[in-house]
Amino acid sequence: MTERLADVSARIDGIEKLGAVVNAMKGIAAARAHVARTQLDAIDGYADTIAAAIGDILTADDRPPTVNNRPKGRKGLLVFCAEQGFAGAFSERVLASITDDPARTTLFLVGTRGLSIATTQGRAPFWSIAMPSHTPGIPKMADMITRTIYQTVEEGRIDSLDVIYSAWHSGHSKTVRQALFPVDLTELSSNDRPAPLIQLSKAALIDSLSADYFHALVCKASLHAFAAENEARLEAMSSAGSQIEHELEVYRTKLHRVRQEEITAEIIELSTGIVSATHKIKI
Repeated sequence: MTERLADVSARIDGIEKLGAVVNAMKGIAAARAHVARTQLDAIDGYADTIAAAIGDILTADDRPPTVNNRPKGRKGLLVFCAEQGFAGAFSERVLASITDDPARTTLFLVGTRGLSIATTQGRAPFWSIAMPSHTPGIPKMADMITRTIYQTVEEGRIDSLDVIYSAWHSGHSKTVRQALFPVDLTELSSNDRPAPLIQLSKAALIDSLSADYFHALVCKASLHAFAAENEARLEAMSSAGSQIEHELEVYRTKLHRVRQEEITAEIIELSTGIVSATHKIKI
């Protein structure tokens, strides 16, 4: 009986330590998700501001004649997966959304955990990078991504680029796919205001703003993916915490029962000993 009591006590101790780890991970994920959420409006507004600036410069003659003006050729995919584990099926859902022909697609992957899963699935990326652990590192990572993309385009490996990332909406993760390169000027509508005065040639200014817009879109996708991953981890750790509390309640009840059985056994043993001793005295 004593051995059973020790086993149950050890199990409770182990579950409590696991719960402390889960609570710590939950707190970190909640803090990171909160910081990212406060910055999403800023990066979204930054990208919209650049898009509006390009729209102010463009005229009807500057726009491509058709909406579907993307080159038909070698495609690149910039995919944002999870950097760390314990985020449920976060990376699996993102990778499952890729339906492109692997033979005609060059994969650029962000996220160490996602890289491991993609490799297991036979989706070896052409290039990969780790997601920063904090949001201030995202612009630097975006610089590295854009430089790599430009170099790959110059080498003739890809003609266009789409981005796939997760965004968190109403408590659920939503996979988003968006065209990044070349910048679709048909989506940047101009307004009725007079064209601004510019000192650079229109073509040079549009090229410069398009590069800034491309970088802004990469930062936007990165931040949304960062927030969604930590929201997913927060949800997973909350679920794990509830399960741990349930397990603790089960084992605490079991511990109480084992203690009662032990006390009962000791009382019976003592009573048997007293009766036996009394019987010997009478004899």
